Amino acid sequence: MHDYDWLLLAAFLLLVLAPAPFLGRYFYRVMEGQRTWLSPLLQPVERLCYRVAGVDPEREQSWRGYALALLAFTLVCLLALMSILLLQGALPLNPQQLAGLSLPLAFNTAVSFVTNTNWQAYSGEAQLSYFSQMIGLGVQNFVSPAVGLAVLVVLCRGLARQSNDCLGNFWVDITRAVLYGLLPLCLVLAVLLVWQGVPQNFSDYVSATTLQGSEQTLPMGPAASQIAIKQLGTNGGGFFGVNSAHPFENPTALSNLLELASILLIPAALVFTFGHYVRDLRQSRAILASMLLLFVIGLGVCAWAELQPNPALAGLPIEQVGSLEGKEARFGSFASALWATTTTAASNGSVNAMHDSFSALGGLVPLVNMLLGEIVFGGVGAGLYGMLLFVLIAVFLAGLMIGRTPAYLGKKLEAREVRLMVATLLVMPVGVLVFGALAASFAGPAASIGNPGPHGFSQALYAYGSATGNNGSAFAGFTADTPYHNLMLGLAMLLGRFGYILPVLAIAGSLAAKRAAPQGQNSFPTHGPLFVVLLTLTILLVGGLTFMPALALGPLAEHLAF
Repeated sequence: MHDYDWLLLAAFLLLVLAPAPFLGRYFYRVMEGQRTWLSPLLQPVERLCYRVAGVDPEREQSWRGYALALLAFTLVCLLALMSILLLQGALPLNPQQLAGLSLPLAFNTAVSFVTNTNWQAYSGEAQLSYFSQMIGLGVQNFVSPAVGLAVLVVLCRGLARQSNDCLGNFWVDITRAVLYGLLPLCLVLAVLLVWQGVPQNFSDYVSATTLQGSEQTLPMGPAASQIAIKQLGTNGGGFFGVNSAHPFENPTALSNLLELASILLIPAALVFTFGHYVRDLRQSRAILASMLLLFVIGLGVCAWAELQPNPALAGLPIEQVGSLEGKEARFGSFASALWATTTTAASNGSVNAMHDSFSALGGLVPLVNMLLGEIVFGGVGAGLYGMLLFVLIAVFLAGLMIGRTPAYLGKKLEAREVRLMVATLLVMPVGVLVFGALAASFAGPAASIGNPGPHGFSQALYAYGSATGNNGSAFAGFTADTPYHNLMLGLAMLLGRFGYILPVLAIAGSLAAKRAAPQGQNSFPTHGPLFVVLLTLTILLVGGLTFMPALALGPLAEHLAF
């Protein structure tokens, strides 16, 4: 590694971790309706939203009412976005006169953005109008992370409240998440990206003549505003086909740092939001320590692998400083490995290099990050409630080992909560192993795999891991735009989203109805180094036991073949 690689890593960690405690407290105050420095400006807008929508902000819902409101909202969003994509050719802000998408692709894309996955079986500048990008995808880029944040807040309230079946109001929670949280941060980041040269206009595409004399079309559009929310909202869907590897989407080293840090900015802050809800920031520090430990392990393996010479070129008389296949020369091997680890540790999915070109071990890291459920920071809200499920599992295992009734923060974990936790453990195996096995077994779907042998298997495994994990990144050699994969990947995305959300809401409702027992010297501590190790090992063991055979057939077999 060079000095500038260490400088990039230090700047990245500083931008992510330094504001996290302050931003975490801000989100707590926002979601609980407390006054913030933006309240004088935004409270009138918030009240107007409730008045127009006919929402009583004082009326709270049970977990069932909350779940029904969430499902109804998601269904309306899904149908609205599908309509926009199908009718794109007849809608405004379409200077290239692009036709509407096919029904299977429109379904896949709508599900993708509604579930905060942003899997893209299309190329943005070639197939989507400005209207579709802004009004269709852009709106979902705000409300889908807001839904994840709302579900996290419900779980936090479930742990914090006692003998109560009310967990908040869904409509109030998503309004506050968007209005006070996502919008102000996106405005700041969008301005910074425009300053760095990212386009923000409604111009027609520009024709240019290259130095070789050939004609090239330069795509334009309102890119900066969409890129800001796709990063901050852990959405990840690129305005351009090659995402943040495109020089218009990510033009400079500074824009690369800003976009990279913004992926983890809100997920890291929400760890402290949880601490404020349960009134114990030691819990936040323990969870953050486990997240950072897993992140550092993944980054170390990925960076080491990508800084090794390409073994396929070992016999040639050339000097190699890492493998640059599929990477932007502007960023290099380490910056690409850092982005790949970050984007899959979160459910972001944006890329600044092609993961399909990574070495076998380098590609293994983003794949494992997704297969673990993307709980290493994870998506906005979704990552932390996934991590809290592992916290509850670790507490349950510890209780079994020491012969005590498992309890977390004074709330006993009984048969109902354990059954719901086990249900969430089945989501990734079904979506990845079952759906992925079908894709690799039948001749038609398997034709989408662009490489033979273990690497081809990794492409299919990565696609279904990305869909079920609501990530959205891909190994580029996989042809996703087929009727079969559009349907099955769409179902995998829905399973990966609601297979967690519904059990989490049910667990929150069950915990909120309990009384918390006083914690004393005999209580199992969940904030020290021992618990951090236990939590980390629980995550690795669950993921390892579930997916090791599949990984052995893919990236591990590919690595051993050299």
